[in-house]
Amino acid sequence: MKQHNAKNGFTHVDDLGKARMVDISAKPESLRTAIARGYIILSEEIIRNIKDNLIKKGDVLVTARIAGINAAKKTSELIPLCHNIRLSEVVIDLQVDHAKNRILSVATVKAFDRTGVEMEAMTAVAASLLTIYDMCKALSKEMIIGQIELVKKEGGKSSYNKI
Repeated sequence: MKQHNAKNGFTHVDDLGKARMVDISAKPESLRTAIARGYIILSEEIIRNIKDNLIKKGDVLVTARIAGINAAKKTSELIPLCHNIRLSEVVIDLQVDHAKNRILSVATVKAFDRTGVEMEAMTAVAASLLTIYDMCKALSKEMIIGQIELVKKEGGKSSYNKI
């Protein structure tokens, strides 16, 4: 069975239209880097409680950072056609933006592997933001998670830079 369906150009679909994982065994290993970001909008009260470490479930930013790192490591378990990648670095930067009442999550993920780490970076952002929501939901259900996006990719055949 062919690895790539030339008729429709889809890499994750075989000639019979069935989903499949792409064979990356012939690709060379190289340093792959991806940066993703997203945000959660919160009330001023919740941001103040996070800053003063008054959330009953514990330190929100530390927990969200750990959740993002764990999520990056588990991406292939969550997204069916992702490869299990040997990550070499995951950094989650959480920035409080008081002017917009939000917390920005920026994930930088690196690996020396045969495929990119974009999904790992976006999954890390999503998990960190969902963790903030979970830890603060007793105070309000009106938080909004928004605009999770890839902002930079390096390594492999192509690069992308939205920054």
